[in-house]
Amino acid sequence: MITFKEALQKVLEHPLNLGSEHVPLMDSMGRYLDEPIYADRNFPPFDRVTKDGIAIQFDAVIGKVETLRIENIASAGMAQCTLQDETACIEVMTGAVLPKHTDTVIMYEHLTIENNRVTINETVTKGQNIHYEGSDESKGTQILSKGTKITPAEIGVMASVGKSNVLVKKVPRVCSIATGNELVDVDVLPEPHQIRKSNSFTMVSALSDLRIEGSSLHLLDEKKSIEDGLSSALRENDVLLLSGGVSKGKFDFIPEVMETLGVEQLFHRVAQRPGKPFWFGVHKEFNTVIFSFPGNPVSTFANYHLYFLPWLFRSWGIKIENQYAQMTVELDIKPPLTRFIQVRTHWLDSCLQVTPVVENGSGDLTSLSRADGFICLEPRDLKYTKGELVSFISTR
Repeated sequence: MITFKEALQKVLEHPLNLGSEHVPLMDSMGRYLDEPIYADRNFPPFDRVTKDGIAIQFDAVIGKVETLRIENIASAGMAQCTLQDETACIEVMTGAVLPKHTDTVIMYEHLTIENNRVTINETVTKGQNIHYEGSDESKGTQILSKGTKITPAEIGVMASVGKSNVLVKKVPRVCSIATGNELVDVDVLPEPHQIRKSNSFTMVSALSDLRIEGSSLHLLDEKKSIEDGLSSALRENDVLLLSGGVSKGKFDFIPEVMETLGVEQLFHRVAQRPGKPFWFGVHKEFNTVIFSFPGNPVSTFANYHLYFLPWLFRSWGIKIENQYAQMTVELDIKPPLTRFIQVRTHWLDSCLQVTPVVENGSGDLTSLSRADGFICLEPRDLKYTKGELVSFISTR
């Protein structure tokens, strides 16, 4: 049995080179950029009017002219017009190109307009209400970095620079595999000795958050059935996420079958709770990585976040920043197991606070819906104290 830190290190030593692919802009939502994005023009691309009102030449008007004649109207989408009489003005709408020979915009609320003549009623500052060309970004400036997660904000930015197709990091082919004779489909009324499948649904839905269209498979606790199912899955996928079949029971055939199929075991059993029976290996010929988690729902869910997600981001070349939170209670974590404890979170004085969730062990599926994540507590002789900062893994 190895420690959590040793297990995580071994997992991270076996990333896959997943490559990249071009996708249409609207299909890139939720994916990760595999190219930097540059401004193809100045932003904004012209001196832009930011208020509905009039544009004037400040030095020719302010303190010198009582009323101004309206010479023209400029709206958004029109080519730039020119002020002919420096003592006149041009009505302008928000988003319009600032007219040539003007340098200041006064909004309607500060004006009186009668018979095509304008009176200014408020103090005016030269250059006000103008969004100047290139003041956001200059042409050629990098505006999005490689590795950025694409959200609606990034979609808008890329649309503005004409990126109709986007280079994103390719997602792996992943199959979530549940084992066990006790499992029945969601729409089946279970017998007293049966339970409905949940781990596969949890895993596939978690993968969908990453825009990975994971497949699922259910294998009975029969060595031949498991061998046949895994043989195909190993060939067809980059990653297998298994739940169940790795403990020490008489029907836990996964480690034995993996060896038969040529999978190299890198470790089995980790000094942690939940998820101690975790098994990890690789099939070098098929270039497939296998995460075989214990079947208890909390164990599967925890190990997905503790191992698979860091492995995936390592494969994508994206660094994950460590998160920390402040304990609201005292906890005593004795050797030898690292503990992953479900917690609720809230903010207090700009610090993330965590409080353990009341749960009934790693089989308590409903506790997952009450938790915002896990805290990682290494075993030690001293108690973890209230107010102490600890490692936090978000699951929301």
